[in-house]
Amino acid sequence: MIDQKPFEREIFTSLLSLMRLKPAWIVTALMLMLQGCIFAPPQRVPPPASQSPLFLPPTSKPAQIETNLMPEQSQPTPTLPCVDGLTFISDLTIPDGSIIQAGASIDKRWEVENSGSCNWENGYSLRLIAGDEMGAGTQQALTPARSATRAVIRILFQAPSEPGNYRSAWQAYNPQDLPFGDPIFMDITVEP
Repeated sequence: MIDQKPFEREIFTSLLSLMRLKPAWIVTALMLMLQGCIFAPPQRVPPPASQSPLFLPPTSKPAQIETNLMPEQSQPTPTLPCVDGLTFISDLTIPDGSIIQAGASIDKRWEVENSGSCNWENGYSLRLIAGDEMGAGTQQALTPARSATRAVIRILFQAPSEPGNYRSAWQAYNPQDLPFGDPIFMDITVEP
C-alpha cells in the first residue's frame, strides 16, 4: 500500500510554489495535476470471443449466406372456415293448419335468421326433404342473406286438387351440398 502522506506533502509543496506564479498558470497547473490524479487513461477491452468482428476484410470470394440463419418468413394466419346456420323465426303467411281451397295458389313466406357466420350467396339452396312439392319443384334458390341478419324465404305452391292434409318440409343446403339449420314447413288442409 502506498503511503499517502509523502504524496500529499509533495502536492502541497507544489501548490505553494505555484502560488508565486500568475493565477492563470496556477489554474492550468492545477488542472493538469488533477487530471493526472483522477482520470485513468482509457483501456481498450477486446470483444468477447463469441461476438463477431464489426469489420471483415474484403475477400476475393463472395460471402455465402447460411440459410439456417435467415429469419423465417411469416406465414399468413389461416382463416377459419365459416359456419352455416338458419334459425326459424315465424310463419309470415299461411300459418300451420290453414284451410286452403283445392287448386288454389299459395304464397308461403317464412321469416328466418342467418344465424351462422357464412353469408348466403350463390350456391345456397332450399331442398324438399319430406312431403309434397305442391308444384314448387324439389329445389329453390335460398334468399341471399348476410351473416347475423334476418331474411324472408318465399316459395309459391299450388294446392293439390284432392282434399286432405298436406305438409311440405324444406331444408337449407350450402354449396358443398351439406344441410344446415332449422327445417321449414308448410302444413295445410285442402278442402274441395
